[in-house]
Formats: sequence, C-alpha cells, structure tokens
Amino acid sequence: MHSEPRITIVLTTFNRAHFIRETLDSVLAQNYKNWECIIIDDNSIDDTSVIVEKYIETDKRLEYIVKEKCINKGLPASRNIGIKKAKGEYLVFFDDDDIVHPQLIECCVESFKKKNISFVHYNKQSFEGDFDNYLLQPIIVSETKLLGENIYEKVILGTLPLASCTVMWKTALFKKNLFNEALMYAEEWECYSRLLILNNLKGILINNFLYFNRKHIQSNTGEFWSNDKNRKESYIQAHKLVLELLIEKNKINRSLKKYFFQKSYVLKEKHIIDPLLDKNLINRISFFFYPIKYYLYKIVKEF
Repeated sequence: MHSEPRITIVLTTFNRAHFIRETLDSVLAQNYKNWECIIIDDNSIDDTSVIVEKYIETDKRLEYIVKEKCINKGLPASRNIGIKKAKGEYLVFFDDDDIVHPQLIECCVESFKKKNISFVHYNKQSFEGDFDNYLLQPIIVSETKLLGENIYEKVILGTLPLASCTVMWKTALFKKNLFNEALMYAEEWECYSRLLILNNLKGILINNFLYFNRKHIQSNTGEFWSNDKNRKESYIQAHKLVLELLIEKNKINRSLKKYFFQKSYVLKEKHIIDPLLDKNLINRISFFFYPIKYYLYKIVKEF
C-alpha cells in the first residue's frame, strides 16, 4: 500500500502519433511512482491509438479513453473527462507533444508536504525540433517562493503566467470548476483565473524548469498566432467571461480595468469591455479618446 499521495496526470491527445511516444516516455521516467495517467483521445485518425495501446500493455498506471463522439470536441471537454475520473489527491495536465522532467512530480509533492498550499507552479522552457536530453539531468531544487496575495490579479495581467501544464493542483478544486467547453483557446487562463477569483488560494513557485513545451505551427498557440478565427474568438470570449466574474465578485481595480481596456483596442473588440461601460465603471470619454493615447504611446516608444 502506498503511503505517498496519488497524483493524477490528465494527458489529452489528438493526432499526435509522431510526438506522443516522447511524452509517454517522460511520464514513465518519473522518479515518483504513485501516479495514474488518464489519456483522453479526441478521436484521432492517425496511429495514436496503436502507439498508446502498446504502452498500456506494459504499465497499468496508464488508462486510455477514446472520447465518445457525442461529447464536445476540443481540449476543455477532454480535460473535463480526465478530471471527473481522477482518483489522485493532486492533479496535473500534460500535453501530448511535450516532455516533462523526471523530477517534476517528486518536486511538486515535496512542496505540498512542506506548505499548506493549493497549487504548485514551476517553470517551463520551449524547444523546437529535436529535444536536448541534457535538460533532463538531475536537479537540486534551487529556490521555492511562496506566492503572495491577490494571485488572480497577477495571473490575469500575465505577471504570473500559469500555463496549462505548469501547475499541479489539489484535485478537489476542479470538481466544481471544470473547464469551459465552449472555449477553444485561453480556456486554461479563464479556468485558472476563475479558480483564483472564487477561492483564496495559496501557492508556491518552484524556480526550476520542469516542463518542456514543443513549439510548432500545429499547436493551439501556433494556430492563434496564425490568426485562426476560432482561436481568436475564444480568446476574446475568455476575456469577457473573466471580466464579468471580476465585476460580479467586486474584485475589479484600476490595473485590471486598464488591462481589459487595452485588450479591447488591441483586438479591436469593444464588446470585451461592455460590462465596464454598462455599469459605468470606466469613463466613456476616456474610452473614446483612448486610441489617440494608445497610438501616441506606440510612436514615443519606438523612439
């Protein structure tokens, strides 16, 4: 019987036969052994299932689920399946084209033991092409930092970038706060912001690179920066949802108003800040003069 807490890894996949071996190998290489990995396949049409099933034959900690076609497509719905099936005390999300350090789970569990916290955040490093295995050399945790108050504000503003796969959470937090299945981009930003707005959570930062994300054009982020219409619309909707919740919970402040104000102009989407205008939480005159101030700032900055 294990005395150490069980960790649930939720690994979502879709048409990643060419990458998922490396991801699964890095999961199996974890120093910490008491984990389960729930793999949710969004009906891949390549050889992903063939590859995954071979791994399952060798390790019963892996569970493979092919999503029923009646369930919403996309990452949020897949992750929600994993959350609902999770048996671990703590939960972490991995993507199917990335690589994790062998000490990732071990370091997070040690942090949970030392502090009364709800989540552990660690650093990630991007890579392109072949992965440099030297990055997986043993590490000594160099520094941990207890994160301060109003973490939700730092996450929203981007000064504390909680990427989807760089946080281990207490699983219980997600039982009433699933991912929004209507979102196809920025769904983790919306979900994590919502968790932090609704709960007074404490967290810790491990100042080591424990997660390595692969950059390529077929990733969700790559599609967003290629101006994919669905990704952009989801990004806008995520911002509107977070703003509405901030107003509802009376947690909007000047810095957050400025952030959403700027987003509305950069994205050319006025309706992002409709909740602020409707409740007279920003000055309408300032709103209409903002483009002049914004473009003057850009010109001055270039000089």
